[in-house]
Amino acid sequence: MHSSAVFLIEFGAIILGLGLLGRFAGRLRFSPIPLYLLAGLAFGEGGLLPLGASEEFVAIGAEIGVILLLLMLGLEYSASDLVSNLRTQYPAGLVDAALNALPGAAAALLLGWGPVAAVVLAGVTWISSSGVIAKVLGDLGRLGNRETPVVLSVLVLEDLSMAVYLPVVTALLAGTGLAAGSVTLAIALGAAGLVLLLAVRYGRHISRFVSSDDPEKLLLVVLGLTLLVAGIAQQLQVSAAVGAFLVGIALSGEAAEGAHTLLAPLRDLFAAVFFVFFGLHTDPASIPPVLLPALALAAVTALTKIATGYWAARRAGISAKGRWRAGGTLVARGEFSIVIAGLAVTAGIEPSLGPLATAYVLLLVVVGPLTARYTEPVALWATGRLRAGSPQHRAPALAPHELPADREDPVGGS
Repeated sequence: MHSSAVFLIEFGAIILGLGLLGRFAGRLRFSPIPLYLLAGLAFGEGGLLPLGASEEFVAIGAEIGVILLLLMLGLEYSASDLVSNLRTQYPAGLVDAALNALPGAAAALLLGWGPVAAVVLAGVTWISSSGVIAKVLGDLGRLGNRETPVVLSVLVLEDLSMAVYLPVVTALLAGTGLAAGSVTLAIALGAAGLVLLLAVRYGRHISRFVSSDDPEKLLLVVLGLTLLVAGIAQQLQVSAAVGAFLVGIALSGEAAEGAHTLLAPLRDLFAAVFFVFFGLHTDPASIPPVLLPALALAAVTALTKIATGYWAARRAGISAKGRWRAGGTLVARGEFSIVIAGLAVTAGIEPSLGPLATAYVLLLVVVGPLTARYTEPVALWATGRLRAGSPQHRAPALAPHELPADREDPVGGS
């Protein structure tokens, strides 16, 4: 059969399969990310039906998927929102980084993977899934809750930190020396600062230049500008994803809203392709050996995320119920953990890191919605039992002659 025909059949089957998996996940009301990863495992090395002709195109689609994920993330926030969150909520961001990045780094070092892998795995365990969490908040009807702005502030700070973290990881994975890595980081930070400054002062003018009443022209200009900036960023040894994120921040108002509406289907398509691509490069046989470390890491970082949300909500003056809800909501990991792990897999620094990240995300993307729903009632029940069992809250036993006159003894005296 002609190679182009094989390509069309393979790629068409992938897209159709992703659509059916997404529909199935929608009916069950949970994120399709684990199903996309499992699909990649099924069609990759050691899977049921390895791909051939379409793998190169899938790789390009996966790279576009990462760029669109970060672009759409940038479109969610204006530069002024980011600056405001950074000023007021930075303590929560520091606590979040300390509690959730350190377990990943420690796990990599304990497994003997070295400092570069430790930095990568720290990012995998640190960043929550904005997409999964936003969907969970909507499904549970919590968008108007008092603790929701706290949750969103933590997510914003995580997203903003990507502009610093990704260039650091890119430089480390490239194997550059300290001097070259410092130059790369300086370029990334300078570019991020310049874009934020321009977006705050001239965001309206930039958006007006990009904006168009014609959806076709708006789509072409925004998509072309994003890919161009991402390519330039990558050429400068700065992550292409950071370039796309900064483009999203620079746009605001009607331009951002219109671009978000037009690009959302493209983002969903190529993001799904990205998850499949990551699964393609993970041998299913390599997951069982790292399953126990993944389980342990998932358990520890689920608890540290709950502690992060609880602390941040308490700092904001939220009641105990809201604190537990905030903590449970932040547990899910997803797209950006896979993006970070994907950089390491491409660089080939540690063969077991990809399988561990896959198992880790599969666990927490499923557990996350459950902790969002049940952390509060379980925590309140447990704390209530502890208080009831403590000596200062236990009622003293009364002798029979001390019982009130209007109270009867239980049947059988028990």
